Parts: sequence; structure tokens; C-alpha cells
Amino acid sequence: MELTERIAQLLEEKYATDESFADCFTVDIELKPSAKLYVFADSDSGMTFEKCQKLSRFLESHLDTNGWLGDKYVLEVSSPGIGRPFKFLRQYKNNVGRTVEVTMKDKTRQTGLLSEVNETQITLLQKVVEREGNKKKEVEKPASIPFEQIETTVVKIAF
Repeated sequence: MELTERIAQLLEEKYATDESFADCFTVDIELKPSAKLYVFADSDSGMTFEKCQKLSRFLESHLDTNGWLGDKYVLEVSSPGIGRPFKFLRQYKNNVGRTVEVTMKDKTRQTGLLSEVNETQITLLQKVVEREGNKKKEVEKPASIPFEQIETTVVKIAF
């Protein structure tokens, strides 16, 4: 079993047995050749600094006890962050009400307010300019996007 798989399994056991992590899930685990381990975890109730810190200590104890990364390694446990693409339906549901950018499999992009999520698709509210005679009016229109057409989705920050 690969180290990243062992770590994923350890985290799943932690989530299943520790009530304070019951709504947590692992988004990604990256192991760099220079003994740098990055763990990205999320939570349906929001990933706090405290949760990240506790997961880090939990993983450190296993890494040190088992010597999986040797004596010198770097471990970073954090939430996925704004620029990381969604991987799970839970992430879409947790971000309803936020502006997202969706890259389609045909490489086109759509941006809008994530308003609805179900098992098969998402709905974005997109601002569209319509003409009424000589006047232009901005309106929000829903656009449904099936998951099978989505390549990546990220939260879009407005400045």
C-alpha cells in the first residue's frame, strides 16, 4: 500500500471514530519527493485552524512512530483553499451561495453564483444583459450544468 493510501486510511478511521471530526473528509494528499506531505481536508461545518492542527498532530504521531518519512519531513495540513478545484459533491454543496468558475470539458468557462446542487448537476445564476427597446438591463438567469460536462470548478474571488 502506498504511503498516501495509508494516510488516507488513517484519516478515514479518525473521522469515523472521533466525534469532533465526524463531518470531515480528505480532499487530497500530495507527497513530494523532498519528504513534503500536504494533506487537504475539509468539513461540512467549516475547516477550522484548530481541526487542521489536531489532524496535523495526529498524523505526526503516526509518521514519527512508523518512520514513514524518515527523521526530516515537512507536514502541512490545511483546507483546500480557494484555488483548488472541487473534487466532491460535498464541496459543491458547501459552497452554495458563492461565485464559482466552471471549466467545461470543451474548455469553455462559465462563471456565476452557485445556487443549486443535486446528484447530477449544478445551477449557476449568471448575469446577462438584455435589451428592452433602447435600454439595456442586467438580469440573472439560471444555467444548469451536468457534472459530466464539468472538468473543474473553483471558487472565484471578487475584488
